[in-house]
Amino acid sequence: MNKLIHTSGKRKRAIARATLYPGTGIVTVNGIALNVYQPAMYRMKIQEPLLLAGDLAQTVDIRVNVFGGGISSQADASRLVIAKALVQHTKDKKLRQQFLSYDRQLLVADVRRKEPAKPNRHSQARAKVQKSYR
Repeated sequence: MNKLIHTSGKRKRAIARATLYPGTGIVTVNGIALNVYQPAMYRMKIQEPLLLAGDLAQTVDIRVNVFGGGISSQADASRLVIAKALVQHTKDKKLRQQFLSYDRQLLVADVRRKEPAKPNRHSQARAKVQKSYR
């Protein structure tokens, strides 16, 4: 397969787009190589689909562009888009099943969003004003 694969994924306000093409296993996130991406906790989170894919990850290069949201949401969006690209590349049902059994969030976006704040609620969605009768 010598074609490019473009995928996208979201988590909260973060939007990630990935391009997968034949290569030697190089993964970059916003132009930074994944092996030097900081903080290390989010680097490991992004690497999960690559580790599960095994040898397949060594035959492709993936370029991820992610923006918006916080660093944790960006890591989750990047993880989602890398897994989706690998599944789309391999056309193998085994890898898809492996991802789903490991963690469903690898292939299915988390649609939860922040609840809008309500008036007279201390600028929070559900916090109420305390009442005292004494």
